[in-house]
Amino acid sequence: MDNFSEKYYLNKAKLLKQLIEKSYKKGNFTLSSGKKSNHYLNCKPVSLNGEGLNLISDLFLELKDSRSKAVAGLTLGADPIVSGLIVKAAWQGLDLNGLIIRKEIKKYGTKAGIEGPALEEGTLVTVLEDVVTTAGSVIKAIKKLRENNYVVEEVLSIVDRQEGGCEALNDENVKLKSLFTIKDFL
Repeated sequence: MDNFSEKYYLNKAKLLKQLIEKSYKKGNFTLSSGKKSNHYLNCKPVSLNGEGLNLISDLFLELKDSRSKAVAGLTLGADPIVSGLIVKAAWQGLDLNGLIIRKEIKKYGTKAGIEGPALEEGTLVTVLEDVVTTAGSVIKAIKKLRENNYVVEEVLSIVDRQEGGCEALNDENVKLKSLFTIKDFL
């Protein structure tokens, strides 16, 4: 039995309704992994909406490991989710930092690959992702965080497409926790 609140389940149902209405499409699509699919999920119409982001933030705050001192994600899909979660945490009096991982290192200034506050080596960071398919993108983010001496043990995603991402993350000793799977949309 899990220890989630009643509010968690109510918010999860509201979020699923929004995702079905605003993010889920049927057709012929090529995913970022290069795979072909009859189903497409673009969570940005929900994560870039105030109510949608509030729901995602509430759910992820309850789902994430309480030991985690920061949340991080690969730009662009994770940007609003990282921001929403750190604001929600602050409203609750929690100290949670946010990191945005660039797809490419800046070629000017500090040449940063990770944007956000400097954290101590060994800081436990939870990685956030909107949709996990093969986990290729999120594994790149994990590797960049680990190269900077952060510890990553979990990834939170809105949707797991169940196409090998969970297994690939297990190979990296990272647990995937998803709010939904693709089956919730079929």
